[in-house]
Amino acid sequence: MADVLLTHSYHLAHDAKQFRKMQPYPPLGTLYAATALSSAGISVAVCDTMFAEPVSGFRAALEEHKPKIVVIYEDDFNFVTKMCLAHMRELANELAGIARSEGITVIAHGSDATDHPKEYLDNGVDFILNGEVEQSLVELCDALLGDPLRESRQLQAIPGLVRYSVDGTLERLLPAPINPSWATLPQAARELIDVEPYRRAWTNAHGYFSTNIVASRGCPYSCNWCAKPISGNRFHLRGPSEVAAEIHTLKTRFGVEHIWFGDDVFALNRHWVEEFANAVESHGEVVPFKIQSRADLMNEATVAALKRAGCAEIWMGVESGSQMILDAMKKQLKLSAVYAARQRLAAAGIRACYFLQFGYPGEGWAEICETVQLVRDTRPDDIGVSLSYPLPGTGFFEQVKAQLGKKRNWIDSDDLCTMHIASYTDGFYHALRDALHAEVAGWYAPASSLNSTTCESLWNRVREMEPLCRNRNVLSLPSESTDINVQSAFLPLEELFVAARRS
Repeated sequence: MADVLLTHSYHLAHDAKQFRKMQPYPPLGTLYAATALSSAGISVAVCDTMFAEPVSGFRAALEEHKPKIVVIYEDDFNFVTKMCLAHMRELANELAGIARSEGITVIAHGSDATDHPKEYLDNGVDFILNGEVEQSLVELCDALLGDPLRESRQLQAIPGLVRYSVDGTLERLLPAPINPSWATLPQAARELIDVEPYRRAWTNAHGYFSTNIVASRGCPYSCNWCAKPISGNRFHLRGPSEVAAEIHTLKTRFGVEHIWFGDDVFALNRHWVEEFANAVESHGEVVPFKIQSRADLMNEATVAALKRAGCAEIWMGVESGSQMILDAMKKQLKLSAVYAARQRLAAAGIRACYFLQFGYPGEGWAEICETVQLVRDTRPDDIGVSLSYPLPGTGFFEQVKAQLGKKRNWIDSDDLCTMHIASYTDGFYHALRDALHAEVAGWYAPASSLNSTTCESLWNRVREMEPLCRNRNVLSLPSESTDINVQSAFLPLEELFVAARRS
């Protein structure tokens, strides 16, 4: 029995790309919410939909725990959740409808519910909580589980609460809360889920067990394509010794062999990183980890401290090799910082990986060639390729809003479609992604497996498609971009594969 049943709407089998990667991580944001509730004396259980069939599993959890409240609480620390995928909304609404049919009060929290409250309130959700809501969730559950005569007055005082009023209008009672006290919560309540399926998935697919942790929440930068419906530009940082202690616990209690930090931007504070490295070393042998950060944060002192702490891999939001596009994105990043970061990380033996983004307004063939050249110049250890994705609340969304049709969200993380009018059709970007991925993979493949012919054919396909896949009526496309000679835009690939064999 539990008064509150927490769940989420991400089911791995619904996302083909992530299922192929088989790198599942527990719903950390959901577990922090459970920690907040249990710390306040509220009995709580978690229905984890990651592996189990979500609908039948949810019904079984309702039968087992008989909750008075169901909370569909998405993982704010996972980039997949932040993409507001359509299959997640569909599952959330199905779970809400099931709970409502049982007479259970339903609360929802997440990026998509923040952006599209009516989609949730019209499908079984009673309340939505916006912002950093651990404390608001505790207050709302207290009110709903307490004296009905006091409930109405208590609801009026809960920050971030969204609901329908008596007359059917959308009611936002108080602004979304800032919750820096999140950083002082006890460790996420991993004991409320079954960790073994995660261990098996990782061990079977990769030979080691990785799990997730966060040292901070939020991001203070203002890239105009990045949606921040939960934290805005706020940034909260946990104590370095607490984070190091949690890693030690995960290693000794759960046998974790690798860590992924889900922070939006790790290593923002150089002094914090140095204290963290000292704290990690005090526990003995370090656990290797990967992070997401920025190239311009990779100064020599920070890289040295990250290496001491166990950092093995850094994914940097490089986005584009065109300074014009970076400036249009308000990325506040200079390409010189990417070159410097790549050199420093290589010298330290830390894998340097790039997130790249194509399809931003103003990016034509010339800018695409600049991005490819940056990749070739710096040779990252891996890349992730995405297309510009307009989400509500961003400057990018406002820029292309008039072009958007009925489809406003990707179905899954492999959807990779443009919902605005980009310079090219989706097929061209898919061909570009495949060619660039193949080339980068070829640099680090065993010499016996290098296939320059296959890679060259992929680039030939890109060259052939470029003039055929151009869109009309694109935003801010520089006129000179269409005048590039596509046959000479790239260096011969044979030279690149010879260099790869020599290295």
